[in-house]
Amino acid sequence: MLLALAIYLGAYIWRWRISRAEGGARAAPVGKLVLWCTGIFCLFLALVSPIDAWGEQLASMHMVQHLLIADLAPICLTLALTKHILRPATRRIQRLERAAGPFGHPAFGVIAYVAAMWIWHIPVMYQAALRHSFIHVLEHLSFAAAGLLYWWHLLSPIRSRLRLGGLGPVLYMASTKILVGFLGVLLAFSPDVLYHFYEVGTNSTRWGLSPLDDQRVAGLIMALEQSIVMGIALAYLFVRMLVESEEEDQRAERYGTV
Repeated sequence: MLLALAIYLGAYIWRWRISRAEGGARAAPVGKLVLWCTGIFCLFLALVSPIDAWGEQLASMHMVQHLLIADLAPICLTLALTKHILRPATRRIQRLERAAGPFGHPAFGVIAYVAAMWIWHIPVMYQAALRHSFIHVLEHLSFAAAGLLYWWHLLSPIRSRLRLGGLGPVLYMASTKILVGFLGVLLAFSPDVLYHFYEVGTNSTRWGLSPLDDQRVAGLIMALEQSIVMGIALAYLFVRMLVESEEEDQRAERYGTV
């Protein structure tokens, strides 16, 4: 895992330096490099740090791990990309989107993200992932894939024929975050323990939390994170829309004067 993360970091730095040499700071800002490093660090926290081990002791820590993989890391990694950095792969990505058909549509991004969250929090699936390492890896891969696909449609620097416009981003995010947030609410207010893997005794506690309290904390973490991320993302998209609109007006004025 450390080797894989090092390769991801090294490959980006290599391409970032080339883009910066060719296009200057606008093509590869330092802030983008910081975002990529932050995304890699989120994956490190989720997969290598003690959070991974603590996830087998506490549902709340397992929830933190899931959200790092499905939300925070994909957001940072996608925002770290620019058109110039992606230039060698742009045509391949566009061909892949066309070949994907309905699977390349933003609606499928919503379905994949919501389905990944709900399916892996079904008790039998959740506990199978904790008991079997192969299933646990599959769980992490599905969260990462669904998260990257979901955030790509919102934050990608490449203009796609299926890019969300108008109120599209609002509906896209609201539908997803409400459905996933509702799952968090269900976990937070469930009267019974759903994940018996964490029950080591009738009156057991871990880190001062009973299994039921731990499950409720996990649900609150999910619901709160979904709300905060949705609010910040919508604010970012609104600012980006204003900037793009201003740039289009400037181009129109420039060409109009010519």
